[in-house]
Amino acid sequence: MEQPIRILIVEDNVIIADDMQSMLEEIGYEIVDNVIVYEQAEEVLKTQHVDLVLIDIILASDKTGIDLGKHIRENYNIPFIFVTSNSDRATVENAKTVKPNGYLVKPFEQQDLYTSIEIALSNFNYAEKSGGAASAEEEDGKVMSNSVLKDSIFVKKQHLYYRIQFEDIQFIKADNVYLEVNTVDKKFLVRSPLKDYLEKLPQKKFYRAHKSYIVNVDHIDAINSRDIMINNTLIPISKDFKEFIISAMNS
Repeated sequence: MEQPIRILIVEDNVIIADDMQSMLEEIGYEIVDNVIVYEQAEEVLKTQHVDLVLIDIILASDKTGIDLGKHIRENYNIPFIFVTSNSDRATVENAKTVKPNGYLVKPFEQQDLYTSIEIALSNFNYAEKSGGAASAEEEDGKVMSNSVLKDSIFVKKQHLYYRIQFEDIQFIKADNVYLEVNTVDKKFLVRSPLKDYLEKLPQKKFYRAHKSYIVNVDHIDAINSRDIMINNTLIPISKDFKEFIISAMNS
């Protein structure tokens, strides 16, 4: 079973911090702790496993969130996101010096928080892979920070985000500005261009079969000269995709 992403919240406004915690737990993340000052965050990082840190820039202590970001960069191999009310040029330029993995301006909605975390984890994980193999000691001490995102994706339905395993997605249909994500027994609407959504999915399983469809090739039940069938649904296919499938069948 996949382990949930473990998040540390560093926010000196208790109401905002509690609201963030509720949002994150509703999505499916695990909150390691919820602290208000640099020193508390430092202790949690030293004693607990943390996958990502959400940091307010202005804290109830002499040391700021930027000081904490610097401390994380120098001592831990984990991503962090600044969550702040300050978006002025000076604050942003100062924040950039510690290379945060995201910058989220208050007030924000649950979807904004989720998107910032997803992108930060995804980019961090990609950078880790691109950076080459880690040493044996680093591998032994490192827990994969992007475990949720490697095998699944979150899709919003009403007021909840549902985790869908990639293998359960059968096909995705473009419908105006929305995408209809189809699993065996459910449908979810997502606001996204088809091309952008395809980039989030495993390349060896998902293909653009038609200008309006992405399909999971593992779920194809039948094929003819114009269509494929997935779960009793006929899906039109392009000439290129037809040739690709036939080639794969004959290889």
